Amino acid sequence: MISKIILYLIVPSVIITAFQVDYTPSIMKGLAVACIASVIMQFLLLFVTWIMGKMFHLNTVEYTSAYYSNSGNLIVPLVTYILGKEWVIYGCVFMSVQLFFIWTHCKCKISGETEISLKKILLNINMISVFAGVFLFFTKIRFPEIIGNTLSSVGSMIGPLSMIVTGMLIAGVDLKKVFTNKRIYLVTFIRLVIEPIIALAVIILLGMKNWHPQAENIILITYMAAITPCASTITQMCQVYGNDSKYASAINVMTTLLAVVTMPVFVYFYMKV
Repeated sequence: MISKIILYLIVPSVIITAFQVDYTPSIMKGLAVACIASVIMQFLLLFVTWIMGKMFHLNTVEYTSAYYSNSGNLIVPLVTYILGKEWVIYGCVFMSVQLFFIWTHCKCKISGETEISLKKILLNINMISVFAGVFLFFTKIRFPEIIGNTLSSVGSMIGPLSMIVTGMLIAGVDLKKVFTNKRIYLVTFIRLVIEPIIALAVIILLGMKNWHPQAENIILITYMAAITPCASTITQMCQVYGNDSKYASAINVMTTLLAVVTMPVFVYFYMKV
């Protein structure tokens, strides 16, 4: 129930509120930088995961868990509390790019189907919120103060409720089985260590921090979105398409627990290089 409240009420409120900013050339260029960086990051991680999959014979659940980050659930509260709500707009770009991959590549991998549902991409609640926010941004429509404050207040609940959901997820699995499965450690190492290192190396090589006057923060948002734990969407899709949802959930829990350590470390390295 709490997950549905976050998905259908709180996250849309945060996304729409994020686009309630003045239309400026700087923000437009920033969005373009975020889009290019997000696409590069998705294809980079796809290639890295493909290599890892060949090397370690990852099955479908392991492969998709190693590739897809939990940006949809975590990037909004992370950006809000680290940089401020005015930066969430750039996190929405990564979420939009990843949603396209999730409902094309990820769905085909987990379901074994080859048909791509454009309808599910466009009608995803987060995508609808992004489209609504973009429309309001370009048309320069601003909500009355009472509506804007209401959306902002609703959106402010995302941090506490996300932590509650994470706690419920951890409480719902057998931690002994999670910590005694060696394959889970392998997938976790790929998702939380190998991919962040390679992503940071590419950011440095391409000089992404110099792409825009505010690129350091914009690219940081993209980087944080890419190095979060594995996507909870993987577990949900496994349940829908009859794959190993318990294994997917176990990987999600392990990566969520260890990301508490790895994410601050890699963000620190990002700020220092």
